[in-house]
Amino acid sequence: MKNETVRIKFPVYGWLGLAFIAVFWYLNWFLNGLRTQWGFFPMWLCYCLAVDGLVYKRKGTSLIKRSIKNFILLFIISAPAWWLFEFLNGFTKNWYYDGRQYFTGLQYFLLASLSFSTVMPAVFGTAELVGTFKLILNLKKRKAAGQNKSAALKMLAAGMAMLSLVIIFPEYFYYLIWIALYLIIEPVNLSLKNKTLIEFTRQGDWRPLAALSTGTLVCGFFWEMWNYYSYPKWIYHLPFLNSLHVFQMPLPGFIGYIPFSFELYAIYHLAAGLISKKTLSDYIRII
Repeated sequence: MKNETVRIKFPVYGWLGLAFIAVFWYLNWFLNGLRTQWGFFPMWLCYCLAVDGLVYKRKGTSLIKRSIKNFILLFIISAPAWWLFEFLNGFTKNWYYDGRQYFTGLQYFLLASLSFSTVMPAVFGTAELVGTFKLILNLKKRKAAGQNKSAALKMLAAGMAMLSLVIIFPEYFYYLIWIALYLIIEPVNLSLKNKTLIEFTRQGDWRPLAALSTGTLVCGFFWEMWNYYSYPKWIYHLPFLNSLHVFQMPLPGFIGYIPFSFELYAIYHLAAGLISKKTLSDYIRII
């Protein structure tokens, strides 16, 4: 008898995610007054559920199917990770939240943290979905990028220098936020023997970087689109680049999403190494 291909059903939570994306999309765009402070989280949670369902349908495994506990932990790690970027935005002032003025400090912190918690699940889920397509899977191995101790130290020094430029001259070097943290954290992960993207590039396998980059650009499109008619909403100020807007974002600003995905990957694995390297290091499977 010939082996029959097992058909994996699209999970119920995926259908629920798709259905409620439409509901919260409508509510975030068309209700009057303040609404996104409570509507952002459920809409992006539904996005994560729908994407996870697609990943499971195509791959037979997914973030939720591998571990619901780790899936929830991913939200917990994500919130402080984005607060790090909010802290750096205190120097660069590249974005602000219109509507922030209606909340107390504690209300803003709690509601913003809830929204920020969806960043990593959305990015890693979308990157894993992108990684199931042949365009990514069939990428040929490229030239290996070796990494020794000396190169790692240079990488760390470059990251520290970039971060210093961001803090000292934010108007001219604000864009370095989106690569500096990766250059700082990746060598630390190497020294701690945490999982890194360098493990893949050493073998000439650039597929995880391609999937992360593409997945984060997809998330970026939805972030910017859904933000456009929401309220509260974020508004950008990018010196020398405030033109050719796609929604609120100046078109060149989308480039920052690519290295941002590498930073998220590095931050996650730094946290995973501190929490439980054994159980969390293999949880994120971009390819």
